Amino acid sequence: MVLPMSRATRLVPELPLLRRQVAAADDDEPEPAVPAHFLCPISLELMKDPVTAPTGITYDRDSLEGWLARGRATCPVTGAPVRLGDLVPNHATRRMIQDWCVANQAERVPTPKVPVADADAAEVLAAVSAAARRGDAAACGAVAARARALGKESNRNRRCLAAAGATKRLSSAFQDLAGEPVDGASVSAALGKILAALTVFFPLDEDSRRCIASPASLKTLVSVLAHGDLAARASAAVVLRELASSADRPTVEAISRTPGACAALVGLARSPVSPQATKAALVTAYYLVSGSDRAAARFAELGAAHVVAELLVDADKGTSEKALAVLDGVLCADAGLQSARAHALVVPVLVKKMFRVSDMATEFAVSALWRLCRTSDAGAAACRADALRVGAFQKLLLLLQVGCGGLTKDRASELLKLLNGARGSVECIETADFKGLKRPF
Repeated sequence: MVLPMSRATRLVPELPLLRRQVAAADDDEPEPAVPAHFLCPISLELMKDPVTAPTGITYDRDSLEGWLARGRATCPVTGAPVRLGDLVPNHATRRMIQDWCVANQAERVPTPKVPVADADAAEVLAAVSAAARRGDAAACGAVAARARALGKESNRNRRCLAAAGATKRLSSAFQDLAGEPVDGASVSAALGKILAALTVFFPLDEDSRRCIASPASLKTLVSVLAHGDLAARASAAVVLRELASSADRPTVEAISRTPGACAALVGLARSPVSPQATKAALVTAYYLVSGSDRAAARFAELGAAHVVAELLVDADKGTSEKALAVLDGVLCADAGLQSARAHALVVPVLVKKMFRVSDMATEFAVSALWRLCRTSDAGAAACRADALRVGAFQKLLLLLQVGCGGLTKDRASELLKLLNGARGSVECIETADFKGLKRPF
């Protein structure tokens, strides 16, 4: 039957709407409920690697092994004693979960790999040590990469390798190869793989720190940090951060005295290779400038104040906190003050970061601004004028009204007094957003 023209024209525009309504109805369909026996009793999430305890209760391997690793040697449901070696893979339940995922168009649970055994872990680490002792860099790097891959497969593998002495073996291997010329391709690649493997098995124990902190190892570590490939430089930055954050003062001083260490850290902040490496370099720099006036002066000579100020413009929360901490430490040196006062971006970016990041960032920003403005010379007067122009007075008033404690409160109060004396000759900017602060680098 032929429809009248008026009715046909009414139906045509309704078709796309009908399709949209059908699509919307499809989108509103609820997700299928996961069967209760597919959920781990600990995490209450879909099990990826189900294992059955001697009590007959099935858990996800990572959840139960994490439970046991925290010193709870009992079944979470029944309370009966359970040991790590008593767990049996439940292949039937895993296949049922995989079939359910396929039938309900859910993300399929991959078949888990067999966990590494204690004997296998010991064999891999022994191979790392043996290859390093005979100077076979290529073989040592290959076995270290295998140890890293095994450790990243699962938490159980990582704990197993760590218990077998992974950090000590890898650190010792790095020390053995540290005497070799790093410019060789095979040695450089092997050192990068050893450092990458070390990052999987943190924290470093005392023996491992002693190996990495030896003069030869530190020199090689700094060489990798400065001249290695991108992955090796990132791993070297993370290992150096771990060493600096967990070591005593003599070790931190040894790092700062290593030729090229400060320059390599500043270079990594100036030309980042990854966010993780940048943050690691900033943390290490903070420990160095906090532990030694000599290190603070060296960072200032290398232009750390300029580098950190430009890094702060578009930095995220974590990077901003670490960068502000480094800048505050560098300003403890006279050279750092002179360098920062000569850079037009330092004062505006410090004021911008107040109340914009975190309480920690605000504390470091106030401290750094106080160091720049507290003296009576011409450089401090220029910084006070710049701070007033970008709204520091208003932000400091707000900070004291909202509340802050301790040293930050004292320095904010002193800054207000200093800025109040210069208010008559400076025109303040009303906005504190500083949207024009960003510029291409």
